[in-house]
Amino acid sequence: MSEDKQLATLMASVFDDETGAVTPPIVQTSLFAFENYQAFEDRMAGRTNKSIYTRVQNPTVAAFEALMADAEGGEAAVGFASGIAAISSTLLAFVKPGCRIACVEHVYPDTYKFMEQMLRPFGVDVTYHSAAELEEQDDLLAGVDIVYLESPSSVVFVPVNLPRVTEHAKRHGALSMIDNSWATPVFQRPLALGVDIVIHSASKYISGHSDTVAGVVVSSQEHITRIRDLTLPLLGAKLAPFEAFLLTRGLRTLHARMMQHHATANTFVDRLATLPQVRKVNSPGANEVPGLTGRSGLMSVEFDDSVDIPKFSDALTHFRLGVSWGGFESLILPARVGLAQAGPKNSMQTFGVSPNLVRLNLGLEDTEDLWADFQNALSKSAA
Repeated sequence: MSEDKQLATLMASVFDDETGAVTPPIVQTSLFAFENYQAFEDRMAGRTNKSIYTRVQNPTVAAFEALMADAEGGEAAVGFASGIAAISSTLLAFVKPGCRIACVEHVYPDTYKFMEQMLRPFGVDVTYHSAAELEEQDDLLAGVDIVYLESPSSVVFVPVNLPRVTEHAKRHGALSMIDNSWATPVFQRPLALGVDIVIHSASKYISGHSDTVAGVVVSSQEHITRIRDLTLPLLGAKLAPFEAFLLTRGLRTLHARMMQHHATANTFVDRLATLPQVRKVNSPGANEVPGLTGRSGLMSVEFDDSVDIPKFSDALTHFRLGVSWGGFESLILPARVGLAQAGPKNSMQTFGVSPNLVRLNLGLEDTEDLWADFQNALSKSAA
């Protein structure tokens, strides 16, 4: 059976053996009582795994976590209240003062801010490197404790040869982590490519409906136990039962949705390449790096100076302006908006993103309607 068929079959699981329910019941409770003293003591001593308090464990959340672990091919998973909660809780479970992190450049802006504004002041050294540097410089990771990756990276979508980088990481004893939100387990399974820990902003494609904020981490039982015992309960960014229910619903249609995103993205990439106003399209395709089997609907386009970005943005009707992605609706995020973000220097500014870049989230609307909308807006956008 192919991996695609395995994933599709997995999502058809029956969750409640007693009632035959095909979706996990929402166990909306904060705590769980025990039938007697011995059962209570056994749980507190770790001799049983009965749910005790929803901040650390809940049956609805556990059902989603089990599905996510299977989808990524990991031993275990742990859910969080947001993607950045998953990222920060994972990093904090493994860093210590003096720790060295090698991070791919063009990383998700809030990951960059967390590293610069939270980790660095506590004595964690963070360096940023291109995909090529991580792949080709054999000794770059010497003395590094954690390698933090995105493949592809944010905004400019540069893919990483994961088997090559993780080979370097293992040789130098570094723990590797990756944000796999763009590809999902449908198009990329990092654990099979040598990565130690996989992180998702489950708000995006895993949910797929723009109605959930959540994160999830998948890894070995050892790594997940460390996160679950340390940062999940002490930072408290737990995944709620209702959100877990929505994420399970999203997982069941993940494969079908990703296939549609893939098809629309392929059409856009081919047609964008023919437009004279387009300098570059950033959208890695299937087999561009080992283990990447498809193209998601998130990409970016760099226009030439003939395009007035504000006019183009305001002329769109199907595409809306917004910061997130992964749902039904198509969205754009002009780099100029990100570059104008107030506060400390952000990753777009740090890594020199072009002000003529526009990120596109291609949703599930009709492909031809989206293309017609894009062309119409471009025709009205002459600078």
